[in-house]
Amino acid sequence: MSSFKKGGMYILSSPSGAGKTTLVRKISKNKNFSVSISHTTRSPRFNEKNAKDYYFISKNNFKKLIKRGEFLEHAKVFDNYYGSSKALVTEKLKKGKNIVFDIDWQGTRQIRNKRLKYKLLTIFVLPPSKKELVKRLIKREKKNLKTVKKRMNGFKKDLLKWKEYDFVVINDDLQICYNKIMKFIKSNNKIKFDYNLIKLHVKNLLS
Repeated sequence: MSSFKKGGMYILSSPSGAGKTTLVRKISKNKNFSVSISHTTRSPRFNEKNAKDYYFISKNNFKKLIKRGEFLEHAKVFDNYYGSSKALVTEKLKKGKNIVFDIDWQGTRQIRNKRLKYKLLTIFVLPPSKKELVKRLIKREKKNLKTVKKRMNGFKKDLLKWKEYDFVVINDDLQICYNKIMKFIKSNNKIKFDYNLIKLHVKNLLS
């Protein structure tokens, strides 16, 4: 018999612009799945709404929450802070909800190290190519090349964390990528990814 409690935690991480946020939203539409809405100090993008996409707060307020120990995980990414509320996440988990996280490798490490009594599966999403990644970032950032450059500066560091994850998938086609992730989740970590294929793909991304 499993020692895990009812709800499960499913983390998606990726280099910025690989499509994890879209995948998280798509996964959350499944029955009994819910997105962990993070707190952040960055400004909202044109299509983002407070309490739906993120809880947008000031750096001072964020730091107060850190001091009070109110985050399950938190990290500083591209000069902004991101964090998952411990209370909001555990409340949903206790009700048997499956929580999907859209966080980076720093937050993933923190949650893994806490060894909570809930199932935890981690998924790393890769872009099909560096060229496609830049194209997606330019579109998302509304041609703000300064922001795109900043995102790409962290690309290599983020990319090299793929080995820390249970499952790695290439987001070349959104629906196919989503299907692979859901198949992995339903298999309860029994489906393995092609390690050599991913290793070669990462090598090509870094070249």
